[in-house]
Amino acid sequence: MRLSIVIPALEEESTLVAALDALAPLRAAGHEVIVVDGGSRDRTLEIARAGADLALTSPRGRAAQMNEGAARARGDVLLFLHADSRLPDRAAPAIAAALARGIQWGRFDVTIEGRPRVLKLVAAAMNARSRATGIATGDQGIFVLRSLFVRVGGYAAIPLMEDVALSKSLKRAAGRPACLEARIVTSGRRWEVNGPWRTIFMMWRLRLAYALGADPAALARQYR
Repeated sequence: MRLSIVIPALEEESTLVAALDALAPLRAAGHEVIVVDGGSRDRTLEIARAGADLALTSPRGRAAQMNEGAARARGDVLLFLHADSRLPDRAAPAIAAALARGIQWGRFDVTIEGRPRVLKLVAAAMNARSRATGIATGDQGIFVLRSLFVRVGGYAAIPLMEDVALSKSLKRAAGRPACLEARIVTSGRRWEVNGPWRTIFMMWRLRLAYALGADPAALARQYR
């Protein structure tokens, strides 16, 4: 199994060096790291060129950026990772073991790193909700056979909730995901900057609105 780890990035010079350093052992083992920049004005693209196998540019938006990276990937398994997230140790063997059981896609549990104590509760709720619904979030490091990703048409061209839309497509095509207990560690900066309770309320409100048929473009404007 060869992983292609696709990282969408925008103005991530402060996090990308550490993110790529953490992935160096996987590159040494033969896996591939692709960074797709969405038009950064800082040193994101320069850092990506120095520390990834492939540094690309695409129109801004996680869906567009991840689709661009997937289109250029050479691995047989795609792993979509946020620039402020770190994979657990032995992530590749964990993915290989899940695929060997016949499961074609999945995600990791998540730990949210940050000062507010409520972030432990947020992570626990996120992991439990994902297990119950079979829907993964981008923070959880979605992985999928490249052939299946191509078959479902990749990420929908929407500016928000692209991870939810992809999860639904993958569930319809291949069943429920592997929910790996190994934990990705992701930054709690969004919760710290905007306030934890305000962010929790906003995300639940946006998810409910999307489930009820709201336009993702309108939701993206509210999110920003």
